[in-house]
Amino acid sequence: MPAEPIRVVVTGAAGQIAYSLLYSIAKGDVFGKDQPIILILLDIPPMLPVLDGVVMELQDCALPLLREVIPTDKVEVGFKDIDAAILVGSMPRKEGMERKDLLKANVAIFKTQGSALDKYAKKTVKVLVVGNPANTNCLIASKSAPSIPKENFSCLTRLDHNRACSQVAMRCGVSSDSVKNVIIWGNHSSTQYPDVHHAKVNVHGSEMAAYDAVKDDAWLRGNFISTVQQRGAAVIKARKLSSAMSAAKAICDHMRDIWFGTKEGEFISMGVYAGGNSYGIPEDLIYSFPVQIKNKTWKMVDGLAINDFSRAKMDATAAELVEERDTALDFLSQ
Repeated sequence: MPAEPIRVVVTGAAGQIAYSLLYSIAKGDVFGKDQPIILILLDIPPMLPVLDGVVMELQDCALPLLREVIPTDKVEVGFKDIDAAILVGSMPRKEGMERKDLLKANVAIFKTQGSALDKYAKKTVKVLVVGNPANTNCLIASKSAPSIPKENFSCLTRLDHNRACSQVAMRCGVSSDSVKNVIIWGNHSSTQYPDVHHAKVNVHGSEMAAYDAVKDDAWLRGNFISTVQQRGAAVIKARKLSSAMSAAKAICDHMRDIWFGTKEGEFISMGVYAGGNSYGIPEDLIYSFPVQIKNKTWKMVDGLAINDFSRAKMDATAAELVEERDTALDFLSQ
């Protein structure tokens, strides 16, 4: 018997990240090669004509797993009975816009979407927030959906994680799958902390600590960190557009790991609810931690030794998140 189709919604579906993402989802790269999919594309009313074009293209791909494509601008249609929600759409920062104004606009969007998830989605729905500021948007969505477990909400730091892996791999002259267990701590912003103190690199068949493989502590504590932190800005500067292809790939990696689990002995980074963490991070935040996933459930990796260098960077990104959260919660209560 073929599997029952799952319902997957992508918001901001007429945008460029979605354009890079939808094909991968529809062809089975994320939820499995034998999992039929009903794809719901949600965007704002002015984007509906563009969505029609995206629908035509998805139809024209003739993908056997794609059972139906539903374009909509209505949350009650978009979030009805869904199994997975990928929230890409958000208010982008415009020239001369204060961070506060950006937060205010996004609180409104993610309050609406969180409430709609609460009302219409399955209680088992897995929600991935991509739209920036992703950690705080994710927290607002979760708080607006009290009947859905907090653990079902995560935000994307896998792109930062992949960037860090790739930098280390290039430096060591190995393929990116020879690097594992890098960590992104904190906010998906330029305060994030890419940490390789626990990472391993496979060099010519033998596994060694990243610091031993790279043999350049100054780079690992300096340019490596700033390159990963600033990479999004560097891509925008070069392309005049944001990193859509790599963001879409990271979304696929993140969702596939939620669905099928992480490899034995490996962990990945994602922004999750910080409650009960063992690293002294304030509880009521969505913060990026190292996690392992099994049976669609993530578990923080505990007990990793944290040196003073790491501690300071982990606390700095937490402080930024606390400030963002407090500003956002002010808006939420208005």
